[in-house]
Amino acid sequence: MQSENMEPVNYYVGIDVGTASVRAALVDQLGTVVAYADQKIQMWAPQPDHYEQSSDDIWAACCTVTKKVIQGINIGQIRGLGFDATCSLVVLDNNFHPLAVNVEGDCKRNIIMWMDHRASDQVARINGTRHNVLCYVGGVMSVEMQPPKLLWLKENLQESCWERAGCFFDLPDFLSWKATGVTARSLCTLVCKWTYSSEKGWDDSFWRMIGLEDLMTDKYTKIGNEVLPPGAPVGNGLTPDAAEDLGLPSGIAVGASLIDAHAGGLGMIGASVRGYNLPCENQPITSRIAVICGTSSCHMGISENPLFVPGVWGPYYSAMVPGFWLNEGGQSATGKLIEHVVQGHAAFPELQKKAAASAQSIYTYLNGHLDLIKKSLPVGFLTVDLHVWPDFHGNRSPLADLTLKGMVVGLALSQSLDDLALLYLATIQAIALGTRHIVETMQTVGHHINTLFMCGGLSKNPLFVQMHADIMGMPVVLAQEVESVLIGAAILGAYASEDFASLQDAMEKMERVGEIVLPNHKDKRFYDKKYQVFLKLVEHQQQYKTIMQST
Repeated sequence: MQSENMEPVNYYVGIDVGTASVRAALVDQLGTVVAYADQKIQMWAPQPDHYEQSSDDIWAACCTVTKKVIQGINIGQIRGLGFDATCSLVVLDNNFHPLAVNVEGDCKRNIIMWMDHRASDQVARINGTRHNVLCYVGGVMSVEMQPPKLLWLKENLQESCWERAGCFFDLPDFLSWKATGVTARSLCTLVCKWTYSSEKGWDDSFWRMIGLEDLMTDKYTKIGNEVLPPGAPVGNGLTPDAAEDLGLPSGIAVGASLIDAHAGGLGMIGASVRGYNLPCENQPITSRIAVICGTSSCHMGISENPLFVPGVWGPYYSAMVPGFWLNEGGQSATGKLIEHVVQGHAAFPELQKKAAASAQSIYTYLNGHLDLIKKSLPVGFLTVDLHVWPDFHGNRSPLADLTLKGMVVGLALSQSLDDLALLYLATIQAIALGTRHIVETMQTVGHHINTLFMCGGLSKNPLFVQMHADIMGMPVVLAQEVESVLIGAAILGAYASEDFASLQDAMEKMERVGEIVLPNHKDKRFYDKKYQVFLKLVEHQQQYKTIMQST
């Protein structure tokens, strides 16, 4: 196959391991997704706050989807492979076999998922140390990072897991090891989730202070002592065994991996906006923020100099875009929260029936239903007396408070489909208000953001996108290829293949702007008031906690 100018087409495979599925895309050098496939993966929840997966199951799914996307393609034109994944913790023994992370001793379940909160006691103790490395995670470490999970394993599964463990991988690094046989880690994973410093390396005093000094053995070999920037070629490329598993040519380039949200940011934040009359045109790339929204949401802002934002992770040097410092805000439950609110409502069976009868998804149906009941008002105004605080799974940013709970104010003695639609709308608005809270906090310390670049499953919902534009008062840019995370993964393979001069060169040539959603500025006053109420909700929750804890 050749492009219009008769140059041979080069292809790159991007593989994305999300929370519930593995996805793959075959992408050409212009950033066009030529083929796509996905497959569900297993997840176990043996007790509250425990979420586990299987590295064997995930690798098998990677192989299945890759073989699907390369069907009918001359595999000699496939030049590179890139992986991204959730920041889950993979545990292998000294022979690189799966090791159980559970009291049942089920070795198939050898991954503690990113969303697992079993290590809440451990993270509280780590934060109590006030060690200097915490300055680079917004001052407070999240339970979703790896040190508390490692400490939990040592304290709860010392004999069965901790003492038998040979290797602890972040899931993106497990995938690049599986593909290349090389245990090198990505700078992205180690800096963002493990307290590694791109300038100084590991901090011995931190691991001693939290009681994990045994990881220092053999120059930290169990958690990584060879570190590569994202997209750098790993080893000698794809091993013969991995090539056979995946159906790809042996020896093709494999790029050092990224965390999934970072791949989404990489896959769209560098797109050319020339001619779109956006506020970020002719502005540095630092005027953009990438919002990657799926089960949870991440907010990726970059800066030329390190900016320390309370409650926001980072600054991390070169963890996403080379040469820039990254700050990462986040919301632990967004898509998951919308699903929880909608599916848990008494009117959900009625919604399912009506959506099926009209051959629509439940969310398309709800959006249409809101348009019917809004009458002459803007749809967002329907929640004038219904307000949601969205931290049903704790607050990641900017408050970094795992103990916060969700709140709903304005319920009536009714459980109709109208009520469900309004609660759905209020929940979407709450998520957008949370994004505003994160971005405003970032602005206070020196970020200058004027445009949102959005990708992920929720960006396919027009109501979700419009509410973010209106509540932020900023345009939202959607990528032409909706699968920005997979574009980001493919860009890693493209850069590793040496087909592009730099990672930024690959970004500029493989990313394109799609739809642009502008804010309705006439509605600003309403959303400013909603935001005031939003901030009052958490203030009141904190006051309630103080009252109940008083003697």
